[in-house]
Amino acid sequence: MTAAAVHLELVFSRPETTLGVTRGAARLLLDMGYAPLAEVCLPNGRRADVMAIGPRGDIVIVEVKSGIEDYRVDRKWPEYAPYCDAFYFAVSPEFPEGVLPDEPGLIVADGFGGAVVRPAPSAPLAPARRKALTLALARLGALRSWRE
Repeated sequence: MTAAAVHLELVFSRPETTLGVTRGAARLLLDMGYAPLAEVCLPNGRRADVMAIGPRGDIVIVEVKSGIEDYRVDRKWPEYAPYCDAFYFAVSPEFPEGVLPDEPGLIVADGFGGAVVRPAPSAPLAPARRKALTLALARLGALRSWRE
């Protein structure tokens, strides 16, 4: 086998990128008037990287992608739609945005902050689901504040 016939793609775990993008997206949401929580379990068993509630009760979910491979192997993001009014991907400035679908919103972020590059389409939640999610977010935030 020749060197030209061999193609190796190295996949690195990029926890520092994930942490930075998550932190920057959360800071952006705070600046936008949202109260974000990281690592939120949803009723369908999925886990949202960031979930936030706005001053009017609107709920946003942000899915952080640390790199192309992270995006390609993780196809569960459509399962978040029933639990938010708006859905965003959040990526680092180095991420090639062209590989992402056009439908969700897009945030570009680093450890210091972020910017909305593409607004998320609004898909209002049903009132009963909104009430249940708001209560769950409030309880989660309160319980986390008492961790010792």
